[in-house]
Amino acid sequence: MVIERAAPRLLAVGLIIAALASCACGPRANPKPQTAARAVVWRPLGSWSGRGSLQTESFTSETGALRVRWETTLPSGGPERTALHKDDAPLAPGQFRLNAHSAISGRLLQPVVEQAGAGSGIGYVQQDPHVFYVVVESNQLNWIFTVEEAIGYP
Repeated sequence: MVIERAAPRLLAVGLIIAALASCACGPRANPKPQTAARAVVWRPLGSWSGRGSLQTESFTSETGALRVRWETTLPSGGPERTALHKDDAPLAPGQFRLNAHSAISGRLLQPVVEQAGAGSGIGYVQQDPHVFYVVVESNQLNWIFTVEEAIGYP
């Protein structure tokens, strides 16, 4: 008789344990959404290369956020070269400056690069959306640069 009374009680305890176990293994009611990694997308606006000084044509940035990838190299003939090239700016030998200007007013908006000798790097411009142009001042260096605009996040 004791076994007959304990059987319903054991059955009830077993059902409760099974219900709790199934709830623990099931999907959660409010899972946290996973955030995707955000990365900036860069759109090319132009590339220039040369020697000496240059003013680029104007270009429009809809965001005002620009990245400038640049590189300078010594001309063939090395650092002992002393004769000036016809396009060399009146700077100390081996200097390179790159500045962002307003194509509307002509004023300097932001210095981007100032480099002595061969080198490379990335400079950034952060302005309001604008029509820009770039001025390069260089002496006895070959240079190349690319301007890209940050256009958003995927």
